[in-house]
Amino acid sequence: MTNKQITVTSPLLPPLEEFIPYLQEIWNHRWITNNGEFHQRLEKALAEYLGVEYISLFTNGTLPLITALQALDIREGEVITTPYSFVATSHAIWWNGLTPVFVGIDPVTGCMDPDRIEEAITERTRAIMPVHVYGTPCDTEHVQQIADKYGLKVIYDAAHAFGVKRNGKSILLEGDISTLSFHATKTYNTIEGGALICHSAEMKYQIDNLKNFGFRGETNVVAPGINSKMDEVRAAYGLLNLKYVDAAIARRKEVAKQYVEALQDVKGIMLYQPIVDSLSLDSSPADMRVELNYSYFPIFVDAEQYGMTRDELYEKMKLRGIYGRRYFYPLITDFEPYKDYSSAAKENLPNANKFADQVICLPMHHALSEDDVKRVIDVIVNVR
Repeated sequence: MTNKQITVTSPLLPPLEEFIPYLQEIWNHRWITNNGEFHQRLEKALAEYLGVEYISLFTNGTLPLITALQALDIREGEVITTPYSFVATSHAIWWNGLTPVFVGIDPVTGCMDPDRIEEAITERTRAIMPVHVYGTPCDTEHVQQIADKYGLKVIYDAAHAFGVKRNGKSILLEGDISTLSFHATKTYNTIEGGALICHSAEMKYQIDNLKNFGFRGETNVVAPGINSKMDEVRAAYGLLNLKYVDAAIARRKEVAKQYVEALQDVKGIMLYQPIVDSLSLDSSPADMRVELNYSYFPIFVDAEQYGMTRDELYEKMKLRGIYGRRYFYPLITDFEPYKDYSSAAKENLPNANKFADQVICLPMHHALSEDDVKRVIDVIVNVR
């Protein structure tokens, strides 16, 4: 055992010696942005890896959400979303001049509860923006049924869902549009970056215009677009990182197994059931299971049973050099820009408030050693 710091995440970094030849290519081409060779190669490679046909790269994970609403021509009204997410989800709605309407979450997955959607629909509702929380797929079938009934668009914030499949099919194919984040903290990263997945060449063309100031051709601007193109350096980094992401996910899965085995019987510690379920279905055929990427490992602390609060455990972990994350805490609906919305009232969101008050995401990444994992487990089991 050592006293080194154990962080909640660590970026997947490709070998520097392998990255340098990519940089040399960029220097030789003298083309460092604006849909260069590496940008095109990464789009093609990601489409193949993820099992999708149409993907557009972005410079971060927030701009695809903002652009998705523009591409679907959602310019006024309300968008139903979740309070249990990173704040970029609701910010994207606000930046489009739309009103976020928050609904409750499922008590097992933390994803948007479809049973709460219909009661929130008004004549001003234009779209639904759920989140695949911790990479766990939403109840997409139920969400789509509601969307079809009321003529609403569905945009999935799939920031956590890189490579996630259900019944052998990419979860990114659900809804009208899905978006990804390739931030350094994610399972797969391009340092900063993101992507948008759609279902037609025409929609991809429109999105590619919107992320390039609205230009269509050299001299024609067809929409008030924005500059959100991924540059060549990040595209090259991402292309190289794609070679290593499967091994990183496999290591994450091994860490998840160790956590589950060690913590499942600790009184007052509740594990995130979708991860437990995914590990128990390992032997099932691919078309009969959910394949996660183990981007996070949340636990939930019942203070009465465990003997200390979530925040007390969080601080004791830090004192021992172990840095978890209370993710997502606070709720989006507790933040100043949103706390006064009628849909933000605590009584409307009991499950979301419970999740936020009890959650700690444990260290989870490919670089965790066996000793690191043992130290994390030891502090949770023995700190009381």
